[in-house]
Amino acid sequence: MRVRALGLDALVNFGHLVNFGHLVNFGHLVNFGHLVNFGHLANVGHFVFLRHDPATRALLGVALVLAVARGVGVLAGRVGQPAVVGEIVAGLALGPSVLGGWSAHLFPADTRPLLHVVATLGLVLFMFLVGLEMNLGHLTDRRQRVSAAVAVAGTAVPFALGALLGVVLHPTHQGARLLPFVLFLGASMSITAFPVLARILQERGLYDTPLGTLAMASAAGDDLLTWATLAVVVAVATSATAWQLPWIGVLSVAFGAVLILVVRPALARWAGREAAAGDLALVVAAILACGWATSAIGVHEIFGAFLLGAVFPRGPWADALRPRLQAMAAVLLPVFFVTTGLNVDLGRVGRQGLWQLALILLVACAGKLLGAVGGARTLGLAGREALALGVLMNTRGLTELVVLDIGLSLGVLDGPLFSLLVVMAVVTTVATVPLLGLVRPDPTLGGSPPPDV
Repeated sequence: MRVRALGLDALVNFGHLVNFGHLVNFGHLVNFGHLVNFGHLANVGHFVFLRHDPATRALLGVALVLAVARGVGVLAGRVGQPAVVGEIVAGLALGPSVLGGWSAHLFPADTRPLLHVVATLGLVLFMFLVGLEMNLGHLTDRRQRVSAAVAVAGTAVPFALGALLGVVLHPTHQGARLLPFVLFLGASMSITAFPVLARILQERGLYDTPLGTLAMASAAGDDLLTWATLAVVVAVATSATAWQLPWIGVLSVAFGAVLILVVRPALARWAGREAAAGDLALVVAAILACGWATSAIGVHEIFGAFLLGAVFPRGPWADALRPRLQAMAAVLLPVFFVTTGLNVDLGRVGRQGLWQLALILLVACAGKLLGAVGGARTLGLAGREALALGVLMNTRGLTELVVLDIGLSLGVLDGPLFSLLVVMAVVTTVATVPLLGLVRPDPTLGGSPPPDV
C-alpha cells in the first residue's frame, strides 16, 4: 500500500529523473585535465588556489595588511607611541627587509599594481585631511610671530643642510641629475608630520595647551613652505625640456587660483549645512578629480588633494564629513605602508650604508633642532620650551614617507637611499615621545617672557 501511495514507479524513474548520461557526464563534470591539474596542484612548495588571479590574491594581501597593521598599532599604543607608528612599522616588516623572499610570495609582482591603486586612494584622502586640519587661524592670533619664526627657520635650516647632504651623497647615488637630487634631499629634511604631531600632542594632553597650539601653528607653516618647495622640486624633476618647467609652474598657479577664487566661494555656501547621505561620494569624487588635475599638470596627485583640503570651508559640513573620510583613510593607508615596505630592502644597502645612515640621521635631527630652537629663542621663548618645539618639529612619520615615495617614483631616489631615508623617518618619529618626556617643558609656557605667547 505504501509503495503504491508513494508511486515509486513514477517518482523514481531512473530513465528520466537521473539520467546519468546528462546529469553526471564524467567527461565534463570531472575533467581531470582542468578541474584537478595534478601537474600544478602537486607542485611541492607552491599552494595553488582554485582561483588565483591577481585580483583574488590582492584581496588576501589587503586583508593580511589590515590585520597586521591593526595588531602592531595596538602594541605601539601600549608603549606610548601613536598607532600610526605601529602601522608604519608593520608595513616595513611585511617587506623584504624582514621577511626576505617570503614578501614576494605574500605580495607577488602581479598584485602590486592593484595594491598601488588602493594605496593611492588612501594617500589622496590622507592629504586632503592634512589640508583640512591646517587651521590657519592659528597663524593670525598673538602667537603669529613666534610660530612664523619657528616655521621659517625650521624649514630653511633643514633644507640647507639637506641640500649639502645631497651634494655629499650624489656621487654614490647617481641615478638622478644633481639639481633635483639636491633639492629633493633638502625638501625631505624639512618636512614635519603634521597629523602625527597632532596625535602625539593629543595623547599626551598637550593639544589645547599654549605649547601645543604653538607647535601646531609652527608645523602648519612648516608644511606649507615644504609642500610649496616640493612642488617646485617635482616640477624640476619632471620637466624634460627648458620650456616645460615654466609651463608646469603657470598651470599650477592657475589651478591654485581656480581653487581659491572659484571653488572655495562656491563651497562656502555649504559650510553651515548638515552633511547629506550623498555628500561623501561627491567630496571623494572632487578629491580624486583634483588629484588627477595636478598629476596631469606635471606635479604629484597629492598636491591637488592637499590644496582642496586647505581651501575647503570649515564648519558643520566639514566636521560631519571629516570622521567619515578619516575612517576611509584609516582602512586604506596601511596598504600604502606595505607598498612602501616592499621597496625597502636594507639587505641591499651594504656597509657604506651605515655611515650614510648616521650622516642622514645627524643632518635630519640637527637641522630641525637648530632651526626650530633658534627661531623660538630669537623671539624670547625659554630654552626648555624652545627645545621641546625642536623635538616636536622633528616628527616626520607618515608625511615623510609620502615625500620619499614621490622621490622614488620620479627616479630621484634609488632603492638603497630610499631605504635609508625611510629608516630615518621611523627613527625620528619614534624618538619624539621619549625625548619630549626627557625635556619636560612647561605646557603653559610660563617660563617664557613674551606676553603674547
